[in-house]
Amino acid sequence: MKNKFVLILLVLISLNFFSQEKEKQKTKFTKFLSKSYYSLNFGGIFYPFSNDNLTDGYATESFSRNWFSGRLLLGHKLNDNFSIQFGTMRPASWFKYDNVNNIGYETSVWINAWSLSLKKDFNINKKTSFYAEAGVANLTRFGFSIYNKAIYDDAHYASLIYGLGLQYWLSDKWRLSANGTFLPSSAKHNQPSISQVSAGFEYHLQQVDDKIAKEYAENEYFFPNNIFQISYGTGEIGFGFNQFFGMSLPVGNFESFGIPVFWVGEVKAQHAVSVTYQRLIYRSEKIFSLDWGLSATYFQSRGKTDVFAFSIFPVLRFYLLRNKSFDLYSNYSIIGPAYISKADIDGIKSGPNTTFQDTMGFGLFFGKERKYNFELRIMHYSNGNIFTRNSGVAIPIQFTFGKTF
Repeated sequence: MKNKFVLILLVLISLNFFSQEKEKQKTKFTKFLSKSYYSLNFGGIFYPFSNDNLTDGYATESFSRNWFSGRLLLGHKLNDNFSIQFGTMRPASWFKYDNVNNIGYETSVWINAWSLSLKKDFNINKKTSFYAEAGVANLTRFGFSIYNKAIYDDAHYASLIYGLGLQYWLSDKWRLSANGTFLPSSAKHNQPSISQVSAGFEYHLQQVDDKIAKEYAENEYFFPNNIFQISYGTGEIGFGFNQFFGMSLPVGNFESFGIPVFWVGEVKAQHAVSVTYQRLIYRSEKIFSLDWGLSATYFQSRGKTDVFAFSIFPVLRFYLLRNKSFDLYSNYSIIGPAYISKADIDGIKSGPNTTFQDTMGFGLFFGKERKYNFELRIMHYSNGNIFTRNSGVAIPIQFTFGKTF
């Protein structure tokens, strides 16, 4: 019941956001979007895990660490110098205990932090500012067991999060950032502190004036107001596309070939059918559009479990090529609030019913008036490590046919 309530709340918030859409003027941001920004940062993450964190009687002489990490934030300006931010921070790969008790057992400890924080900017001059950040983080840790005995317990709790940073303004849109972020240790949850030092950028959306918005609206470039799509995918084709974009495709001596921009999932769908509706919120002059969408998906797992999923989601679409015959695009959708009918699938702890839907695809609009659509799409369901059960679901590549109107 709690999971259903959370999902309903997320959907209501999303609908409130989408309700700001202007019917006639899609070339101007909504009031909410015009005061929003996103931030992407990469750097080192430090968490002093040690043998002290393990159950008595278990230890290792060596550890494998990858310090590289990232943090993604979506922000909204309450005023010029005060913002609220939501985002996630995690290492690129997990901390590993090597050869525990010299029995050849190697295992990883996963950590992930979703945060909600307030950010205050302090201007030094016209080009430079520093900021202070404070808020709360949902910290999730996946521990491990040996022979069904917990050696390092899972943990899931609320933690404080702090941050300081220096920013250089390239323009009203772009800011370069140097950041420090800190989560304190928790003796209660046997969790050491987490520190991140990173560098990246903030991109602030800027509203165009009415004259430019009108010019965009009257130009020749096609942007569909509505799209209705039907998709089918089969596991017989395999999950090579999912693995490539999740950087986990085995090729020759490489076990992790690909690009790390998507996710796979331990649960594999053997058959999947989706029905999707998307509606335009905003379009730029030529290259970018933002849609919101609704989807219903049925899939049957490899273990022949029947599952239904329903989601509301944002869609970022980037037009790669426009010519007389078709418009080619790529799209990306993450953190779409979703309800999935099975909490655990095929004996795998895939997570609670409340989850998120992610999609990624390449497609084109074709026909004289671009009335038709074809797309290749991969999908993923998981809760983003908000909970300690998060094996995730991989939907194989779907062949999608659509109609614009």
